[in-house]
Amino acid sequence: MHTGEQYHNFMLASERDCAVRGRFQRMVLGLLGKDEGILDFGAGTGIDAKTYSAHGHQTFVYEPSEAMRNYLDHHCQDEIIRKTIVSVASPSECRVQAVTANFAVLNHIEDHAPLFEELSHTVSPGGFVLASMLNPYYLGDARYRWWRRNLATLMRSGHYAIASESHIHRFAPRVVARAAEPFFRLERVTPRGLGLATHLYMFLLFRRS
Repeated sequence: MHTGEQYHNFMLASERDCAVRGRFQRMVLGLLGKDEGILDFGAGTGIDAKTYSAHGHQTFVYEPSEAMRNYLDHHCQDEIIRKTIVSVASPSECRVQAVTANFAVLNHIEDHAPLFEELSHTVSPGGFVLASMLNPYYLGDARYRWWRRNLATLMRSGHYAIASESHIHRFAPRVVARAAEPFFRLERVTPRGLGLATHLYMFLLFRRS
């Protein structure tokens, strides 16, 4: 599993990941109003945070991995000096209009209910959470035995876990939506319909109730 500088270089070298990141960032920036603040939850090495900051948004970053934090400090050193990017030890340390979680951060969390309750104290009324999550319906994964073996479980319960180093969980949107209530409501899933069959990632937009 890549971490720190290795992860940073890997993500920037991947055309597919750069395309996904670009779509995610454009969606975030399109939803934010002028000068509204944002928390990048699971900020990694600060690739997204640097973009949000460059567009005039006060950006807070939460990243539990020491290796990721260390490289974020390097990649975003100018913004950190200017305090346009601020590292926090907990989401509760800031109050913002939006929280973003890109590239399957929430797939590492089995129970999202406590997280959404915590984020309800961070996100202002009318604000949003946008999460990029691994799409459990992506047919490109059908070649793997673990996908076929867990398909019935997904249809029945909307959730399953894969035994791996990264402890990844797959969720149907309805399961995450239930966990978000009553603090957030699921407003949009991108892509929709048949588009879910062809995209590795899905974007879930939750609005603060």
